[in-house]
Amino acid sequence: MTGLISLAIVAPLVAAACSLALRSHPLGRDIAVLAGLGSAALASHIMLVTVARDGTHTVAVGGWAPELGIILVADLFAALILPVALTIIFVVEIFAIGQRRTVWAANPQLSGPLLCVLTSGVSLAFLTGDLFTLFVAFELILVSSYVLLTHQGNRSQVRAGMTYVVMNLLASTLFLFGVAFVYTATGTVNMALLAERIPQLETGVRLGIGAWFLVVFGTKAAVFPLFSWLPDSYPTAPTTITAVFAGLLTKVGIYSMIRFHNLMGMEDLGPIMLLVAALTMVVGVLGALAQSDVKRILSFHVISQIGYMFMGLSLFTVAGTAGAILFLIHHMPVKAVLFLVGGLIENHEGSSSLDRSGGLAAREPLVAVMFAIPALSLAGIPPFSGFVAKLAVVSAAIDQRGTVVVVAALVAGGLTLLSMAKIWNEVFWGRRADGPRPSPAPRRGRRTMHAATALAVAGTLMVALFAGTLLDLSTEAAENLRSPASYIAAVRP
Repeated sequence: MTGLISLAIVAPLVAAACSLALRSHPLGRDIAVLAGLGSAALASHIMLVTVARDGTHTVAVGGWAPELGIILVADLFAALILPVALTIIFVVEIFAIGQRRTVWAANPQLSGPLLCVLTSGVSLAFLTGDLFTLFVAFELILVSSYVLLTHQGNRSQVRAGMTYVVMNLLASTLFLFGVAFVYTATGTVNMALLAERIPQLETGVRLGIGAWFLVVFGTKAAVFPLFSWLPDSYPTAPTTITAVFAGLLTKVGIYSMIRFHNLMGMEDLGPIMLLVAALTMVVGVLGALAQSDVKRILSFHVISQIGYMFMGLSLFTVAGTAGAILFLIHHMPVKAVLFLVGGLIENHEGSSSLDRSGGLAAREPLVAVMFAIPALSLAGIPPFSGFVAKLAVVSAAIDQRGTVVVVAALVAGGLTLLSMAKIWNEVFWGRRADGPRPSPAPRRGRRTMHAATALAVAGTLMVALFAGTLLDLSTEAAENLRSPASYIAAVRP
């Protein structure tokens, strides 16, 4: 098991180095990146099977004492999320190989290695058992994602990148101060030990720590009102970069909140967090309705859907946390697929603007189907995974008499369907606008892009097919988070 945990983090870094060494050999470079990402994804799937069967596994790096050392923890929560994340990145890289043959391709000499570094950071964030290593993982993700966002150097990307990096650097600074504060108050940054010590602190200190990290992780997750960096930065990046960002980056923030605020017993913050969740859902979907570009609509929906996960967390119950975990599993592939389809729309139409598109369903029915499935799932229409995930979260809120947040969730769901219908009507059913239009991209590479997108759509259907099993596993993971005795015992036997 030690090898599997290490492989999920190290394999992408080795692939990044090999890709840079082979930068003048495109085929070798692509093989190196796919091999590294594929190895990490395969290791994560084996890890899930092992953890589900045998329980939590840990790796103490360097043999240090738990109070000070780096420890990697593969519990059921991490083991559920990691395979989804790494599989998404692997599929997106296949899409990127096709996209590199079009006019919108990112620089392959940089994008492949940087994506591998980002993957390593994501794996580290999911597997780390201490706050300082989580900070390091966030910085690894931030640096690689900023370069991915801006390395083409056009003005809109650089401008959006500045907003992105300033907001996230501010959050990182607060994170570092928070780590220092926690260590001063408890003498450790190990999460298992913190789960024992933080509940023993005075109420004011404990809630101050919770609120501080709520701002830190809330900025990373793009909850209301800390989301301004997201809708400006995501639409400017190449499709593959945006698909990874939308599928994973905000999810690292919400994952960290689910783990930290459950382990540390922050239930007193629940009412405020529920209000934030309701505002995040509603403001995000209203922002989506106001847009006239596919990528901007989808970017605002990232914000809105984060509200559902935040809602499940804010209930501080097993059912709510399980719903949030299942929603996380559902949303990562669905949102990545929608951005990949957005890239296909841009490839076929020459633009992602609703005003410059139309009639695509008749010309490209496969693209229409690949949009419809995740769009209906995003809106929570049965029998897709979004319905099961939203039902789990809303049912948990009803059990806690959370009337306001339930109404917000239902309103956001209806408006989500309306905004997806807006894209469908304009892009797939509508007539092309008269007048000059951007030229579509060259046809070369489209077959690979279509195949990768179809594979990702199949993944969303697999989540729907096994939603019952995933909910059972999510419930078990939630029970471990709400009662962390087994987590503590695994880290400090």
